Amino acid sequence: MAEVLARPAPTEQEYRTDLWIALGMFIVGVISAGLMTVVNLYGTSQVGIEWALLTTAINSAALAVRRRYPIAVAAVVCATYFASVTFQVPEVHVGNIAMFIALFTAGAWVNNRRLAFWGRAIITTLMMVWLFVNMYMAATAPIEGDGGLSRAGAFSPYVAYMLLNVLINIAFFGGAWFMGDRSWNAAVEEERFRERTRELEAERELTAAQAVALDRVAIARELHDVVAHHVSAMGVQASAARLRMTKDPQAAAEALTTIETSARTAITELRLLLETLRTPDNGTNENGFASTLGLSGLDDLVKHANDAGMPTAFTVLGDKREVPGVVQANLYRIAQESLTNARRHGGPDATADVRLRYTPTFVEIEVSNTGRPPLALRPGLGQLGMRERAAASGGTIELVPRTHGGMLVRAQMPLAEVFV
Repeated sequence: MAEVLARPAPTEQEYRTDLWIALGMFIVGVISAGLMTVVNLYGTSQVGIEWALLTTAINSAALAVRRRYPIAVAAVVCATYFASVTFQVPEVHVGNIAMFIALFTAGAWVNNRRLAFWGRAIITTLMMVWLFVNMYMAATAPIEGDGGLSRAGAFSPYVAYMLLNVLINIAFFGGAWFMGDRSWNAAVEEERFRERTRELEAERELTAAQAVALDRVAIARELHDVVAHHVSAMGVQASAARLRMTKDPQAAAEALTTIETSARTAITELRLLLETLRTPDNGTNENGFASTLGLSGLDDLVKHANDAGMPTAFTVLGDKREVPGVVQANLYRIAQESLTNARRHGGPDATADVRLRYTPTFVEIEVSNTGRPPLALRPGLGQLGMRERAAASGGTIELVPRTHGGMLVRAQMPLAEVFV
């Protein structure tokens, strides 16, 4: 996942919120300016209310675009506050609030963190320097009238008041700084979470698409193995029945009986497959399909090949061992497809030999047939399905033409556990 180091740009809703905040600040600023003019905080040196309205308008306008130009807005608002206090403009309360919001925004919305740091550092330093200069000027100014707060002693009321001002300003600027950074970090973490959520959603969709694709491949493979085997057998028997219909009615009847049996078997296997597809969570194997087919069904498979007119021998080598159900189903289907291909391409005189071999570490199925040599090994759906089945069980498969005609198919698959 790419590291997210920026918060998203402000939305149109947030920009509209800034406008409402600016309008509210302007209204409060006008009220504050009127009240402070009546209070006459600065006495005879206080300037007219029009200047208070002007500074309020400047602050409000700046806050209206605070998320668009955070550093510039912070500089303008602080400069306006400096001018207000220096020239004794009768409005400082809304100016204080505007300055806090502006400094907070600079920390919360500037994704260039170096710029955010130095921008706030320069503004804060200048404001603190101004504070200390004012404190120095006030401390060294001649005492007039009753003198205000007492300055007698090392920790006089006047010194305590000055320290209180320093602490308040530290808390003011430090709070704006801290809350701005905290807001930016929280927004970045939220964006990281959203990005991760988007990536997980994309991965979920990709995984779902891959699962669908794998299911389609598995369905196609199962349908091919079921239909091709039985339809091929029925085709051979139908041809034989047609040729013997007049010469040997008994043989033709036997061929038709074989066709009927093949059709019923095909329908049974198709029904099993369809039932599995309708209830994918019950009794499924690792390939996603329930199957009762296994190595015990090789006898019937060989018998069916013999009944279809292709002499086929079956031999079991080695001590029988426990074989996982998926491996059994895959070996059965490989043997079934191999016999189907032998019957289809080997010619009328083709014969086949099926050998099942057990070892302590793997189980092997070997199907060889005689007959016409293949003109070319064209990788059709049957061969592709056999290779996929072998790979799905972690095994290997060989499909090679024999020297004197026919094909040899040998599939080896490891045993999940070794039983002795």
